[in-house]
Amino acid sequence: MKTISIMVPTFNEEANIPFVYKEITEVMTKQLQDYKYELVFVDNFSTDNSRNLIEKLCLEDKNVKAIFNAKNFGYSRSHFYGLIQMQGDAVMLIHADLQNPPSLIPQFVKEWEDGHKVIIGIKQKSKENSFIYFLRSCYYKIMKKISEVEQIEHFTDYELLDKSFIEVLRKIEDPMPYLRGLVSELGFNVKRIYYNQNKRERGKSYADFFKMYDFAMLGITSYSKALMRTATFIGGGLAVVSLIIGVITIVQKLLNWNGVPFGIAALTTGVYLLGSIQLFFIGILGEYILSINTRVMKRPLVIEEKRINFDQERNI
Repeated sequence: MKTISIMVPTFNEEANIPFVYKEITEVMTKQLQDYKYELVFVDNFSTDNSRNLIEKLCLEDKNVKAIFNAKNFGYSRSHFYGLIQMQGDAVMLIHADLQNPPSLIPQFVKEWEDGHKVIIGIKQKSKENSFIYFLRSCYYKIMKKISEVEQIEHFTDYELLDKSFIEVLRKIEDPMPYLRGLVSELGFNVKRIYYNQNKRERGKSYADFFKMYDFAMLGITSYSKALMRTATFIGGGLAVVSLIIGVITIVQKLLNWNGVPFGIAALTTGVYLLGSIQLFFIGILGEYILSINTRVMKRPLVIEEKRINFDQERNI
């Protein structure tokens, strides 16, 4: 009998944990009785009552397992680490806020049984904040233009991955993995399932502007050289334009010394323009350097505090 590992990442999700547990177990016990399953909560150092609720579920139901991180290691690292700890024949990732419906698990499993190794959910509509949805759409379109690898629009890690894909992920030595890019990059035949994303009904989202910005820059610095090359082209173009203007100004001044003022306003404008462009691209360069610095240190993805109901040896 095949085993489905269902991974549920959590961070301060005490309001949602009982509901996501109930919905997933109902789907697995009523619609997928021919499969064994494990429901694994990967908690990224919650500070509310989430861990107590998870431990209680682990005591009551041996199909429920838990991995508790020793601190908050960030969205990308915790998700990736959790995936490579799963032991099932297939791994399903569902977020605890229930915006991605567990009711679609049977459809993911069917596509998996039909031979697809990577099945992903794509939002065709979303009940989230319309402005946030607009910003996400803009980001995805920009990434599609500048990335060297195809980037999938409105894919939010709602996915089922075959164990063969998980084995590939285990071989990747990257302390800052960008899972959404890896799904596109690694060459597996990706099957897409389109769905309408629900609204978060309970609890508070902790994906503020700075976290979203950090995640967006991880994608850009991992999969695009376009911004740095744009900086090179703009810098080179402005250098040529500045040289031409400088030569013209000097020639005019020499030909009509008293009739051609240098113009403080023009000089000030030029200085501010060039300065702002330089600062912008220095910031972009800093993002790439920060990404390189993080990766070369090769720190562990996650340090565990403890795990519950696991009998197998830990995957490193």
